[in-house]
Amino acid sequence: MTLNTKALTWTGAILWGGCFFLVGLANLIFPPYGDGWLQLGASIYPGYHGPGGFGAVIVVTLYAALDGAICGLLIGWVYNMLAGSKGAA
Repeated sequence: MTLNTKALTWTGAILWGGCFFLVGLANLIFPPYGDGWLQLGASIYPGYHGPGGFGAVIVVTLYAALDGAICGLLIGWVYNMLAGSKGAA
């Protein structure tokens, strides 16, 4: 059985980007909410400096979506490479 890498790429992008988007929006509405999570994003993604305005939410969402897509693609590729080997028990 192989994984559909295109679907896994999109899934990773939507889920990881969506996490940062929703926490970022919640932080705009309830300012202390998710500060630690958004600071984690600031430590990972260049150009994003932590909780801010709506523009900052968009920046971290785009970075996270790209990151999730790359991770989904790599996970699918590695899985398909390992699942395709005939020596698997």
